[in-house]
Amino acid sequence: MIDFLVIGGGIAGTSTAARLAPLGKTVLLERETSLGYHASGRSAALFEANYGLESTVALSAASADFHANAHGGFLSPRGLMLVAKTSEKDDFPRACKDLNMEPIALDHAFDMVPVLDPDVVGYAAYHEAAHDVDTEREIQTFAKLTRAEGGEVLTGQTVTAIRRTDSGWIVTANGTDFESRMVFNASGAWVDEIAKMAGITPLGFTPLRRSMARIPAPGGHDVSKWPMMLGVREDWYAKPDAGKLLVSPSEEHLQEPHDAWPDDMVLAEGLARYEEVVTEPVTRLEHSWAGLRTFSPDRNLVLGPSVDDGSFFWVSGQGGYGFQTGPAASQLVADLVSGVASVLDAKTLAALDPARFA
Repeated sequence: MIDFLVIGGGIAGTSTAARLAPLGKTVLLERETSLGYHASGRSAALFEANYGLESTVALSAASADFHANAHGGFLSPRGLMLVAKTSEKDDFPRACKDLNMEPIALDHAFDMVPVLDPDVVGYAAYHEAAHDVDTEREIQTFAKLTRAEGGEVLTGQTVTAIRRTDSGWIVTANGTDFESRMVFNASGAWVDEIAKMAGITPLGFTPLRRSMARIPAPGGHDVSKWPMMLGVREDWYAKPDAGKLLVSPSEEHLQEPHDAWPDDMVLAEGLARYEEVVTEPVTRLEHSWAGLRTFSPDRNLVLGPSVDDGSFFWVSGQGGYGFQTGPAASQLVADLVSGVASVLDAKTLAALDPARFA
């Protein structure tokens, strides 16, 4: 008999398994042949603790020490710049307030990112408290922590059935039955489908596509020290990556759960919005892809036991904030299981509790 069976091998599932493994026998099942294949593997990989809803910010703040210091740390400096055209004057103060950013002199912005167009860009804000996350190493670290406690991390496991028993659950994957006291649903875009399979009422999660393109470094510049750039209306962003530049249209288009791919027209529109504020045109794409960011109905994460059955836990609705919140979100799940008081405040706990949808 397993104590804790986790379904899903992204950052939510791997971090949850690592937190649970010291508490009892833990098994993680991932459908793909590698961990972090879907949303986690297609993340912008930025830790920005001010970004998101209030409960998300609280989780990010509680995750900061782990990201920065645990296991040698997973962060490297990046910085975040908010970019507004002269015509976006009214949007700029609101965006600065939302992101807790201070305006900077345009000359400073042009020094940091020399391809910004001085004939178009009228406002900029910046703060350095944004960091790249070594996402692959963080996922693999959580997997190693699980194994070190005697847990198992199994890939290539397609869950086909889940049924309740007197003592817990039997989860069938690849024809093998895994008997467990508790089930943890960390299956990303598929969380409602897994819930239905278990006879648990789905909560109405929405998987939303976001596309990304990798382009050559603009004008042959060394982009390694450039900050991530965000359009003031959050309708594009650009981020250095391995000597190239990642550009996203920041779209949120409803999709069925699947292995997502980008929409060429949406990608082209996003690249055009980015091109409006720079002097270097996009001449070619080196690669493009898409991921599904899955949100609950109120866009807060869902962390805790189902109201239908307390032995079925939701670890769901990360909505693109999975890495930012993963360390604290998984610790909350483990605290709920073990009965340890959470460091999170009551308001945050209520915002994350699945019971809010009852």
